[in-house]
Amino acid sequence: MKKQPPQISEDKILEASWELLGEEGIEKFSMRRLADRLGIQAPSLYWYFKSKQKLYQRLANQVSIIILEEFDSDGNWKDQLAKFAVTIRSVLCRYPCSTQIMMLTLPLEPDIIRFTNRMLLCVESTPLEQEQKLQAVFTLTNYVLGFVLDDYQDQLNVSAILTKDQGVHPGGEVIRLLDSMSETDAGLFRRMYKSGLYELMGTDGAFEFGLNVILLGIEQVIKEQEK
Repeated sequence: MKKQPPQISEDKILEASWELLGEEGIEKFSMRRLADRLGIQAPSLYWYFKSKQKLYQRLANQVSIIILEEFDSDGNWKDQLAKFAVTIRSVLCRYPCSTQIMMLTLPLEPDIIRFTNRMLLCVESTPLEQEQKLQAVFTLTNYVLGFVLDDYQDQLNVSAILTKDQGVHPGGEVIRLLDSMSETDAGLFRRMYKSGLYELMGTDGAFEFGLNVILLGIEQVIKEQEK
């Protein structure tokens, strides 16, 4: 007699995966925990996904689809890359641990490939060499992934310290350490930290500044190519 698939759908598995990732993070994520949330036995999940890596691939593919759906392709190459970067960040921030998942997966799903191909099309009209186009796209993508991941990890670190120290924010400890150091070793950073500039990290303004630096760099390379 032919085996029948368990009474669950791939969409429900993906939805439950995002919920679990949001609650417990990727460090504690497992197929067993996911099965418990769905109210099924762990082996039933393997009917749809042969491994946790396969599940991650599909989650990354889902994120790629959403980015492509929300991306506004109007404008020149610079406008398009800027919009792509903003869209990627927006989607990654809405889906828990999606940054880590994107970094853990390979282009083995069709929409992940479509995502990369669409970014390459943004710079296809430029005089950059093919290798430079690829590097430009990867540099921008890595910047966005790193920015979102750094902000996420910073929140985790602060939360862990607050829990350990019963609600005492680590900022005071940082200031005490800075005040104990010499002007040569910590003077500039101390002044910036105390003036609140460190709080700008992870903000829209900080993201836009870094994005603009990358775009201006690509633009400068293009100008040199056109000489």
